[in-house]
Amino acid sequence: MKQTMYDCYRSWIEIDLKALQHNIIELISLLDDPQQLMAVVKADAYGHGAVQISQKLNQMGVSSFAVATLSEAIELRENNITGDILILGHTDAKQAKLIHQYQLIQTVVDYEHALALEQEQIDIQVHIAVDSGMHRLGLTLAQIQKIKTIYSFQYLHIKGIFSHLCVSDEKTVASQKYTQYQIHNFFEVIKELKKDKLDVGKVHIQSSYGLLNYSTLHCDFVRVGIMMYGVYSSKQDQNNNKISLNPVLSLKSKIIHIHHIQKNETIGYGRTYQSDKKRKIAIVPIGYADGIPRDLSNYGYVIVHSQKVPIIGRICMDQLTIDISDIDGVNEGDIVTIIGQDGIANQDVETIAEMSHTISNEILSQLGSRLPRIIKGGQLCKEGIINHINQK
Repeated sequence: MKQTMYDCYRSWIEIDLKALQHNIIELISLLDDPQQLMAVVKADAYGHGAVQISQKLNQMGVSSFAVATLSEAIELRENNITGDILILGHTDAKQAKLIHQYQLIQTVVDYEHALALEQEQIDIQVHIAVDSGMHRLGLTLAQIQKIKTIYSFQYLHIKGIFSHLCVSDEKTVASQKYTQYQIHNFFEVIKELKKDKLDVGKVHIQSSYGLLNYSTLHCDFVRVGIMMYGVYSSKQDQNNNKISLNPVLSLKSKIIHIHHIQKNETIGYGRTYQSDKKRKIAIVPIGYADGIPRDLSNYGYVIVHSQKVPIIGRICMDQLTIDISDIDGVNEGDIVTIIGQDGIANQDVETIAEMSHTISNEILSQLGSRLPRIIKGGQLCKEGIINHINQK
């Protein structure tokens, strides 16, 4: 049998750079000039591999990135990612030296955080977080005087201000009303700062769904995360008619063992599956330690030879079992697709999320680090995608 590049892997992730390029073009088509895209690559780029994704985005002309933690930002810098890198989450003030050293931008999450950073007496760039109604991080409109005070600090160089919309993905009347309430609160803060002739820097409030559903907001940045990877948070959101996205990630494994079980025999932990007749089963070396939800036990499916086959028994930490009784010609070593396309059969991450009672973001971000990321796709435009679009 001819060997392939996948023979040495137990399970793996494939990253399609052509799909990433396509999605960037689609998303940029929604931006108003001179809005810019800020690529959100936190949580290892939603499981896609932050370094590899960011390197390709740099090649495309993307020069602004957002991460959640200091360590994520440092990893990008140490792999030669250029441009602005904004840390969206809290970083202890004692780490100000590293923020300065790696030329990062830190979010100020509240007034006490700003004070602590200022007391380190190290010059750093910051964006101020505004709590416009999500009540997670940030200063509120009622704290406008404290926000203005931060602008007077000597060591904090304010380069931007932002907020986050908590229900911009929902289309109920109540959710749309609350989103408008948040937008109002945020821009009231901007207005108050500009009254004092303060330079607010770059302004941003939209994430992926903010761009999709509230595209007329005139901000400097749009923070695009989940949709950059060709995925929606939930299955129902795929029915929009504004953009067409292609999934960047596929998740695959292979069959390592095949055998038969007899009628009434049980499978796996807890003996939760009992065969109704003689069945042919296969073992696949991927499990919940790799990010496969246990909710799919006796419920989900995978794709083998372009056909959907059920997962039977409980999903284990490192393996799962499938029923291949109805497929002829299956052999050990054959590829199993968990997320992605195989011939006419497809299973998207939105479907897995729906079956697992969660969102796609969680499924992707939990894909394990022991899964190698294999880069696919041809050469990207040498002049960068951003420049390419601007020349149209």
